[in-house]
Amino acid sequence: MQSLVIVAHGSHLNPDSATPTHTHADTIRATGAFDEVRTGFWKEQPSLREVLRTTHGDDIYVVPLFISEGYFTERVIPRELRLEGWEPELWNSDGISADTATLVASDIDTEVYYCGPVGTHEAMTDVLVRRAESVTGDPEVGNGFGFAVVGHGTERNENSAKAIEYHTERLRETGRFDEVKALFMDEEPEIDDVADHFDSEDIIVVPLFIADGFHTQEDIPEDMGLTDDYRNGYDVPSEVDGHRIWYGGAVGTEELTADVVLERAADAGADIGDAIARVRKQTSPTTQAVGE
Repeated sequence: MQSLVIVAHGSHLNPDSATPTHTHADTIRATGAFDEVRTGFWKEQPSLREVLRTTHGDDIYVVPLFISEGYFTERVIPRELRLEGWEPELWNSDGISADTATLVASDIDTEVYYCGPVGTHEAMTDVLVRRAESVTGDPEVGNGFGFAVVGHGTERNENSAKAIEYHTERLRETGRFDEVKALFMDEEPEIDDVADHFDSEDIIVVPLFIADGFHTQEDIPEDMGLTDDYRNGYDVPSEVDGHRIWYGGAVGTEELTADVVLERAADAGADIGDAIARVRKQTSPTTQAVGE
C-alpha cells in the first residue's frame, strides 16, 4: 500500500493558502496512483504533527509543497513529522538539488521517503511555461515575449534566490522566449522596475510562489504599477511604461503543479504507472478547451 503525503505551510489569515494543496491532492487522488493521498499543514489542520498518525501505507512518500530548501523543509517539517536521524546533509544538496532521504517516523515506527521541495524540481520549469500559456491564452506563446520569474528575495535563505535563478536559466535555455530574467521583491533586480529590464513589448510575469496571498495579490501588482490599489483590480495585460504586462499570479496555483508532486514521488521510488502522463493531458489548456 502506497501513501502520498503533501505537506504545505497553510495560513490562519489567508483562506486561499491551502487551496492549491487540496487541488493538487484531488488531482493526484483521481489518478489512483496511490492508495491514499493526504495533506498536512504547519498553520492549518490536519497538522504536520498528526498527519502521519492517520496515514496507513506501507510505503509513505512525503512531498513538501514549498519553493525552496530552507527553514521549513530542513527543520520544521522533519521535526514535526518526527523523522529520526534527519540532517539536511542527507539530501546531499547544493541548495537546489535535494532528492530523497529515507527515515523512520518515530511515533508510527514506519519508514518515510522524505522528498525535496517541488519548487526545485526540474519539472517546475514546465509549470512556469504552462502558466505563460494560461495567462496569455496561447499554447504557442514565446516569440516576441519576455518572461520574468519573480521571487521574494531574502538574506535569511540564499536558497530562495537559487531556485529562482535555476528556473530562469532553464527557461532561457529553451530559447522559447525572447528574454528571460529573474526579478525579486526584496533584492536587486527588483520587480518594481520590470519595464526597465526588458526590451520586449510583451512581458509575462510569474511569481515562483506556491499560493496566492498578500505578496502576489497585493504587493507585486502595485509594485509593478498595474494598479494603485489592488482592491480596484487590474487588466491582464496591463500597460506599463510602453509594455504589456501579462501577470500570472502564483505558479503553484497552476494545475500542472500536481505533475511535479508526482515526479518527486516517482524519483523516490513510488510506482505511479501512467499518472504523470494522465495529469499532463488532463491539465493541458487544449484538453480543457475541448471539454468545455
